[in-house]
Amino acid sequence: MRREVTLAEISDGKLYGLNDMVKAGCNDCIGCSSCCRGMGSSITLDPVDVWRLTTGLGVSFEQMLKHYIELNVVDGVILPNLKMAGTDESCLFLDEQGRCKIHAVRPGICRLFPLGRYYENETFRYFLQINECKKENRMKVKVRKWIDTPDIKRYEEFINNWHYFLKTLQERISGSTDGDLAKRISMYLLKQFYMMPYGSDDFYQEFAERLTEASNVLIK
Repeated sequence: MRREVTLAEISDGKLYGLNDMVKAGCNDCIGCSSCCRGMGSSITLDPVDVWRLTTGLGVSFEQMLKHYIELNVVDGVILPNLKMAGTDESCLFLDEQGRCKIHAVRPGICRLFPLGRYYENETFRYFLQINECKKENRMKVKVRKWIDTPDIKRYEEFINNWHYFLKTLQERISGSTDGDLAKRISMYLLKQFYMMPYGSDDFYQEFAERLTEASNVLIK
C-alpha cells in the first residue's frame, strides 16, 4: 500500500540493511498486542504469506476466506488481508492472552513491524517507524534477526519482484480507460498467485515461474 508521506514524517531518518542494528527490540511484546488490533484492512497478504498460512494451518485459500481473511482494493488491485473482528478490531489469530497463535507462520508485515520498507531505484531498504509502536526504550537488534524469516535473501528478492510487478500493473490500471481492466487483472492475480496451490517444495522457484507467465499475460 502506497503512503503519501515523507520519511522525515514517519521515521528516524535512516535507511537500514539486513545487517544493520535498529531500535526495534521490545522484549517479545510482553503485555502488549496493540499492533494486532484496530489495523483495519492494512495487513495485506502477499503470495508467500498465504502460502505459509495455508501450509502451516493445513487449510485452503478458500477456507481462509471464510474465516480469517478478506479481499479489499489496494491501489486499484484486489488483494487479501487479515480480517479484524470484535469491538476492538482484534486479529482473529490472537489468543485470550493477546498472544499470536500463528507466530511461526505470521505474515511479513507482522514480522517487519515497527519497520517498514522504502522502495527506490528498483530495490528497497528498511526504515524504523517512530510513531507506530507504543513500546518505549526498545533495544537494538539486527534487522535480519528481527524479521526472522528463513532464506532471507530469496525472500527479499521475492518481495522486491512482487512489489514492482504490482506497481507496474497499478500504473497500467490507473492510465487505462478500460473500466473492466482492474477486475480482469485482479481476478487473474488471485487465481495465479493465491488460489492455485503451490505444488513444489521450492515456493520461490514456483513463484518465479508463475510471475514470468503472469508478466507475459498482463504486461504488454
